Amino acid sequence: MPPAPDQALCFAFRGRDLLISHGDGRARVLDAAAWRELGIAAVRENDLGGAAAAIAVELPDDAEPPDGMAFENLRRLHGRVDDEVLGLALRAVQIVEWDRGNQFCPRCAGPVDRVPGEFAKRCPRCQTSTYPRLCPAVIVLVERGDAVLLGRNARFPLPMYSTLAGFVEPGETLEQTVHREIREEAGIEVTDLRYFGSQPWPFPDSLMIAFTAVHAGGELRLDPTELSDAAWFELDDLPMVPPRISIARQLIDAWVRRRGGDPDRLRSPG
Repeated sequence: MPPAPDQALCFAFRGRDLLISHGDGRARVLDAAAWRELGIAAVRENDLGGAAAAIAVELPDDAEPPDGMAFENLRRLHGRVDDEVLGLALRAVQIVEWDRGNQFCPRCAGPVDRVPGEFAKRCPRCQTSTYPRLCPAVIVLVERGDAVLLGRNARFPLPMYSTLAGFVEPGETLEQTVHREIREEAGIEVTDLRYFGSQPWPFPDSLMIAFTAVHAGGELRLDPTELSDAAWFELDDLPMVPPRISIARQLIDAWVRRRGGDPDRLRSPG
């Protein structure tokens, strides 16, 4: 890979944590010139492609941050760096993870070569090609009258409630996944599905496809392996909800606005 221009953004990761500069009290992503001055040995580098000049760098697991810098979880950078920069960081971490996890052919186990000009690898022995993995998942805000359904994931470390979500299974449409996931996790039926938006979500390697829906019948019966709690919440009694970086929060904020409320008054982590 040719050297990146000095002004190119450099997203250097130890695992899934991004190297950030805190020199002036603000979180800043390095540019390529500053990255080269550090002299840290990289495991691998990838050009992110697209209109923005940017590179993704994989660092060793034992890499230590230089003075004035730190490794930070991407979730904590929302609101502290520009949204466009954060979007590139989310793209970069997925490319780093794909590159790290695909050094050998999944069919014959031989070493693979990078295909020039695209995010792909090809095995010179059996010609199998591999691409970055994306796992589609639906996420759904369900309304019932003046209330909205929010659940606490059984794996959430905080008392935070969110919209329900689940991965698409082979052979399913997105709409079928919505009905199945809501039925399996909450025991209810929904109708009036409406597409809301989508978000790349590298925790891990997902593409979140968001919908709104309306309760069509049934009482809540929770799957305890997925939800430790769930309930119908009205505007004045909303619990702690996800941070603004997530499309789950965008769904909730849009509902709050429709009900005449102020999303800025919601409680969220951090």
